[in-house]
Amino acid sequence: MTFNDTDNSSTLEYPLNEVACKIAGEIVFSDNVGKAMRIWRMRFGISQTELALHMGISPSLISDYESGRRKSPGATMIRKFVRALIEIDRLRGMPVLSRMLKCEYHYLNSQNPIIEHEEYVEPLSAEEFCKAIGAKVVTIEEVKGKRILGYTVADSLKFLLESPPYIRAKLYGLTNERAIIFTNVNDSGALLIALKFSIEELGGLRPSLVVLHGIRGISELGLLLAKKEYLPLAIVEAVTLRELLSRLRLTRSCLSKVERRGIVSTETND
Repeated sequence: MTFNDTDNSSTLEYPLNEVACKIAGEIVFSDNVGKAMRIWRMRFGISQTELALHMGISPSLISDYESGRRKSPGATMIRKFVRALIEIDRLRGMPVLSRMLKCEYHYLNSQNPIIEHEEYVEPLSAEEFCKAIGAKVVTIEEVKGKRILGYTVADSLKFLLESPPYIRAKLYGLTNERAIIFTNVNDSGALLIALKFSIEELGGLRPSLVVLHGIRGISELGLLLAKKEYLPLAIVEAVTLRELLSRLRLTRSCLSKVERRGIVSTETND
């Protein structure tokens, strides 16, 4: 997700775009979207009238959304709402944003499970991808016919214990037709339960392939969950993270050049 428009005059620079994504994510994943909108507006100390004026809409429309009299707003309205909160706070000297950046944003990397993120310009079949990285396919039928347009490498413990919904959504990058590789997996059952809930949070969005790194086999619970959720699943056994990343980068030699985007440092201790 990005809050940057095609008009460069109205872009939100990094890290404010990340803050905007966080706010929007909490609103979207809230059980009561209108209430979440009201909470964020009040956190910024902005009246309905001032916010409506900045957005170019009537105050009654904001009131209707916040009270639940009108059905939940769409993505465009939420985007405008969040941008308006940030832009008004910037005009005031960033009293709220500066606190958020100090108190929350510095913890972003500690919460972020993503180690590396890559988009391909041409697809690989799931079978070709698994062969290239030395992965053993576990759910053979589910893998057949799947194509891979990118991959995300994620730390399994951070995914399980620390990452909020708006961070987990970033696992999918530009498309869900990708492989998500979880590193240093100890308990396949617990991880796949967490992934199941994450899929439900994202409206059923699921990856083309899930690869578990660092285990010799899948637990009975993990296999049951994978088949029940129709998850294409594979494992990579005893290789270091450094070696796994090297193999993943070599998948690019099977294709025209791809765009590589490192999200966090890939320096690791073997």
